Amino acid sequence: MIRIATVKDFDFVYNMYMHPQVNPFILYEMMGRDEFDPIYKDLLEKKVKFIYTDNEIPIGMFKLIPLTHRTAHIVYLGGLAIHPDQKSRGHGKKMMGEIIEFARERGFLRIELSVADANTSAISLYEKTGFRKEGILRKFSFLKKEQRFMDEILMAYLY
Repeated sequence: MIRIATVKDFDFVYNMYMHPQVNPFILYEMMGRDEFDPIYKDLLEKKVKFIYTDNEIPIGMFKLIPLTHRTAHIVYLGGLAIHPDQKSRGHGKKMMGEIIEFARERGFLRIELSVADANTSAISLYEKTGFRKEGILRKFSFLKKEQRFMDEILMAYLY
């Protein structure tokens, strides 16, 4: 089930973003809780952070950011992760199916995302759920701790 994130989800979301298996593939550098607090408050205020649950237990998270004007038919999917303890249990495919339906119900005609080219398991999941590669974003993400850039693959789902 998908639901909007709340203040009560702070610990789950913070721990997901800072998890060593998740963090290299997600937007934010490693940081303390105090540094993350204003970022999380902004996500809540904009109502773009969502939690995926199984039997009301948080399993995954993602952002859905609607575009505007001539691109108002597009929603950007980002910050997507399944907790590493829950991987290989079918949650990723189920969550993606729910995200696709959730966006369709809200009238979007296109979901787009970018994924690190090294994140082969995520790329495989996205392809299995109907996303197609559209291009390469060269040197798109910079991993400050490792002092290196990562290329990202732009992918989209069209209804």
